[in-house]
Amino acid sequence: MESCPSVKNILLLDSEGNRVAVKYYSDDWPTNSSKEAFEKSVFTKTQKTNARTEAEIAMFENNIVIYKFAQDLHFFVTGGDDENELIISTVLQGFFDAVGLLLRGNVDKKEALENLDLILLCLDEIVDGGIILETDANVIAGKVASHSVDSGAPLSEQTISQALATAREHLTRSLLNV
Repeated sequence: MESCPSVKNILLLDSEGNRVAVKYYSDDWPTNSSKEAFEKSVFTKTQKTNARTEAEIAMFENNIVIYKFAQDLHFFVTGGDDENELIISTVLQGFFDAVGLLLRGNVDKKEALENLDLILLCLDEIVDGGIILETDANVIAGKVASHSVDSGAPLSEQTISQALATAREHLTRSLLNV
């Protein structure tokens, strides 16, 4: 287990440092308030950087934090100070690219919140218990998409966002037919 690369958390924050989607795999932050304090600290430390084209790296509280920004979303992956930066960077890039594929290029807070179920599934496909499972964005997005049910399925088999989209579609059709 010692030689297996791992991550401590994956964070997706908005442009004000608020949570969009987060997953912790370490007991370094035992309470929700300590997790929120870590998120605010990392956000404050990195917000003045320009990590839009390439991922940036920072050391923070004996952790390696690799981050990248897209519009009003901030992506972070944290590993221990003894982890390989390239591996953590690969995890970040896989997450970033998979989210881009799943959101069809509309990587912003509104779209992310509307598809939060896909982003959380994406996190589950990338890391399990801190152990890195997959970093290829196409494989991650493909696995997440295979979990999705088409809109023709019964409502009981759809996610909330899919059910709302189906209901919105039916309402629009019924209003246009009046």
